[in-house]
Amino acid sequence: MRTRTKGLYAAAVGLATTGALVLSSGGASGHGYTDLPVSRQKMCQNGMVTNCGNIQWEPQSVEGPKFPSGGPADGRICSAGNTSFAQLDSPRTPSGGAWPTTRVTGGQNYTFRWQFTAMHATTDFKYYVTKPGWNQDRALTRADLNLTPFLTVPYGGQRPPQTLSHSGQLPSGLSGHHVVLAVWTVHDTGNAFYACSDVTF
Repeated sequence: MRTRTKGLYAAAVGLATTGALVLSSGGASGHGYTDLPVSRQKMCQNGMVTNCGNIQWEPQSVEGPKFPSGGPADGRICSAGNTSFAQLDSPRTPSGGAWPTTRVTGGQNYTFRWQFTAMHATTDFKYYVTKPGWNQDRALTRADLNLTPFLTVPYGGQRPPQTLSHSGQLPSGLSGHHVVLAVWTVHDTGNAFYACSDVTF
């Protein structure tokens, strides 16, 4: 009797642990974000930036219509138009400081990395960067960006693994603070996922 009780207890603990792992991985509601270069939502999630609101729990959920002809309105690009993630659109962190930057070198290859909590069929990954002289004191607009991606990685409708890295050449001729906008285009819906990363060339 005691052995059977122990067995049932162990099974219950195993199920509870499995359930916790499923919930913590984002389940069916999860999606993806970039952590190389580290994105604003990842900084909020890992505590590099504080007081970010809901995005700290959902760095993978910055989803909106496809870019650039559609997509989120100017000034709401980094949040993909999600008002609950509006902190991502601000040119300053919630505490009023500058967003931390990743140092990069123009004209050299850089390895971009995505983390996924739900692996959707994918058309491509596109990377945009702000123009020289862009307005750093306002939320990001299309006018601030070079709307020709400096890197496009076709994915042919495949589903990515949980972690995906790919390399591409960063544009040359840039200096100082810029924003890299990474867009993961979903193949079988009208949506894409967005990640803004602050970099210093």
